Amino acid sequence: MSNQPRVPNLETRVKSVSKLRELVKRMDIHILDLEELNSRLEADIRNSPLTAYRLGKLKRLTDEKN
Repeated sequence: MSNQPRVPNLETRVKSVSKLRELVKRMDIHILDLEELNSRLEADIRNSPLTAYRLGKLKRLTDEKN
């Protein structure tokens, strides 16, 4: 008995490669969706009144120290 791994036949390798390529395409699409969502969230945070308040407070604190 040999514990050596067997190399799958050509048909099996072709199917596996095809499935992996499709999976990579789907993952790329989801990554782009996440990047777009991240950009939207960053824009929402930048434009929020709470962020403006915090930045104003930070500016006042740094101006007082100088």
